[in-house]
Amino acid sequence: MASKSNRGFASMDKDKQRAIASMGGRASGGNFANDRQKASEAGKKGAAAQPIEAKRRGGEHSHVRRS
Repeated sequence: MASKSNRGFASMDKDKQRAIASMGGRASGGNFANDRQKASEAGKKGAAAQPIEAKRRGGEHSHVRRS
């Protein structure tokens, strides 16, 4: 007989799942729709994290035809 685990999102009751899901991306800080300053800072941080070679090539790979 398999034992039921009390771990994970699926094992929570529906009300607790709904509460967590309603938080959406707020905790991650990933939505900058209304904050241009934060969006600018995040963009600069992302650009700085790219390797120099990727910056040099720019969007070169995004324009390659794929068949």
